[in-house]
Amino acid sequence: MDARAIIAKLRMGKHPSPQELAWFADGLASGGVSDAQAGAFAMAVCLNGLGDAGRVALTRAMRDTGKVLRWDMPGPVVDKHSTGGVGDCISLLLAPALAACGAYVPMISGRGLGHTGGTLDKLESIPGFRTGLTEDQLRAQLKTTHCAIVSATAEIAPADRRLYAIRDVTGTVESIDLITASILSKKLAAGLEALVLDVKVGSGAFMKTHAEAEALARALVATAQGAGCMTTALITDMSQPLATAAGNALEVIEVMETLTGTSVNAALWDLTAALGGEALALGGIAADADDGAARIEQALESGEAAEWFGRMVTAQGGPADFVDRWPDRLPAAPVMREVPNPHEGYVARIDGEALGQAVVHLGGGRLKEGDRINLSVGFSDLAGIGEEVSRDLPLAMVHAATEADADRAIRAVQAAYVFSETPPEDPPLIHQRIS
Repeated sequence: MDARAIIAKLRMGKHPSPQELAWFADGLASGGVSDAQAGAFAMAVCLNGLGDAGRVALTRAMRDTGKVLRWDMPGPVVDKHSTGGVGDCISLLLAPALAACGAYVPMISGRGLGHTGGTLDKLESIPGFRTGLTEDQLRAQLKTTHCAIVSATAEIAPADRRLYAIRDVTGTVESIDLITASILSKKLAAGLEALVLDVKVGSGAFMKTHAEAEALARALVATAQGAGCMTTALITDMSQPLATAAGNALEVIEVMETLTGTSVNAALWDLTAALGGEALALGGIAADADDGAARIEQALESGEAAEWFGRMVTAQGGPADFVDRWPDRLPAAPVMREVPNPHEGYVARIDGEALGQAVVHLGGGRLKEGDRINLSVGFSDLAGIGEEVSRDLPLAMVHAATEADADRAIRAVQAAYVFSETPPEDPPLIHQRIS
């Protein structure tokens, strides 16, 4: 076998065999496949697809390029994955809430991809926070802290680590086959008993239409369940940023406000409860998803989730007093500017992808592989769909490194908003459940 023949077959619209996909995955992991060949493979898959069987084969092949973890915990080992959006910081709320409810959460997460933010980048805005744990460190932390949010080690699905970076810089992020294989190769390698998937749909998601999101959700659920992992998916709204902030440290601020009850974001709270309820039901802790959601809400309301978050931060190298002193611990951008609103009326639509790209161009994401992120930049106080606006109230607050950056970001935010004279219908937070 050789990479050129497999790429040529894909280019002609033919599906490689499981053996060929396993060979290519091994080449990604070992370096036997070059960056150029990996990029060509990703583009060919993006254009022509792998088919159902090929998707499963690639997922298993990528999983099996590394170590598959096994656990012996007194509670279920569960996790959640989001397909990515703008202002989506649910993982930071959900992992400690699940831990407070008796679950064990080895959450292997990613960095920013395209216009969407990355969970690892957000957490690294906390001084000292380490996302690169060894397997031994992960096992030790899970026993005591019950949750960890980490990057995939070199031993976990190494083929995905390589392909993930290639996808980010070759415009091949949106492929259902590559998304499915990327997500599930890592999740299945983590040895999960149950997995809940948050599949985003809307202007700030990779999947812009409900049909696209449903296709991805069904592919993910079928592939995961076929591999023996209990899985459900919620298709959730990304027609606007989930938080009112977009940017790494700024989203951590909103998480901490919600965890500590100082200023609760209802969308973050409600979606955390819904996803957590599904995970607790799948893991056997809760009688059903509604019972599970009530348990998650209690963990948030009582402050237990905040306590478990603080333990996780400390265990991964962050400040021991972070939960108590987070306003003093997070980086702040030197330039803060209001975004003037040139309209009267109501926010009718928001181009979420444009907002995400504006964060990237502020320095809050990567334009090319290896770019260093400015963790302090982004937007806060973003106006939401249905919100009544006037020229006296800003659309958002820009946090930037320079005045010139702020000027460009202001124009980008203004261009991302569409207004109407009458209030639009509020988009539902959860569109569909797939099991």
